[in-house]
Amino acid sequence: MKKQAFLPFETVKETNYRMTAANHKHLSSWQTLQVFRAQYFFVTDGANLGDALMRASELALDDRYHLSPDAPKERLTITSQNRAKSNCDFVVAESSELGLPGSFLILDSVATFMAPDGETLSAIILLETNPSDDAVTQIYLHPINDLRPKTDYCLIGVDTSNVKTLFAEVACVSFGRGTRITLASGEQCPIENLRIGDKVLTRDDGPQTVRWIGQNTIRAVGEFAPIFIKKGALNNENNLLVSHNHRLFVYQRCDEIGLGRSEVLVQARHLVNGTTIYEQEGGFIDYFQILFDTHQIIYAEGIAAESLLLDTRTAAVLPEGLAERLAHALGQHRSSPHLGYEVDKAMLVGHDPAEILRRASSA
Repeated sequence: MKKQAFLPFETVKETNYRMTAANHKHLSSWQTLQVFRAQYFFVTDGANLGDALMRASELALDDRYHLSPDAPKERLTITSQNRAKSNCDFVVAESSELGLPGSFLILDSVATFMAPDGETLSAIILLETNPSDDAVTQIYLHPINDLRPKTDYCLIGVDTSNVKTLFAEVACVSFGRGTRITLASGEQCPIENLRIGDKVLTRDDGPQTVRWIGQNTIRAVGEFAPIFIKKGALNNENNLLVSHNHRLFVYQRCDEIGLGRSEVLVQARHLVNGTTIYEQEGGFIDYFQILFDTHQIIYAEGIAAESLLLDTRTAAVLPEGLAERLAHALGQHRSSPHLGYEVDKAMLVGHDPAEILRRASSA
């Protein structure tokens, strides 16, 4: 992974759409991760032979791991409510499929593995701890790349210093280089040409000032592989590249999927159909993030998409000191009404949601 670079600062969960307005202020702190429990990822050769995945301090480089063929990828839902201790940013949410609600979650480390073909893979190790005595009750592996069962994965690196940054980068909503953003003037500006202080057109609040722009270049694999949205697939004027979790806003003129509302937010990865919308893996991707004082719906290649949502998790990508200077924005982002529009993936099963939403927004 290449080092992350940021433009200078010059000024200062999958949630269900049925959530009520009273809950909107809490939605930004919920995240749902796809994880493996540690017991399904174990050492088949090396110093810790036979042991399941452990915390960073107990790992041994050059150990070889296998993922059990019956390993289920499960949903761990976390929240960044201010109940955690100083060394812990998250707790297990009430709605989580895994873990004990209220237990603390610690971002332990980033483990790097090498497959037999030389491919390197990264995964985040999370520790669930008992709030009363800090004892570790469960260890989870959150892979950034796809892990294959019955494959030798040699542990080649353990990083405890950059885990929060990587965890944040996965959550950030990002646009690919070349994406044209609609300015307040109506001009279409490539995202790499945007500058702090520029006025961007937003759907709900008119012209809004860009407060920060992030940029990073990263391998386009796994969670970081962009979603390619072909020109016209969602009535977009040109091809569009966005990150997996990037939520696109659609106003349905007719409710063809039966979502019960006109305004919906859908994660790009939930729209993949293999033809007009697909994951584009391989090489490197230049990603850009745009931050405003509040969470906004802006226009990219002529269609509506969200800006960066600032919360406890994503704040880790901001340059040192900037998170504190923008602390006032955290509360404003958490109160965003847009967050109640998100559609759960289960609501889209059995459809080609991209085509149906395209028609529904054009009717």
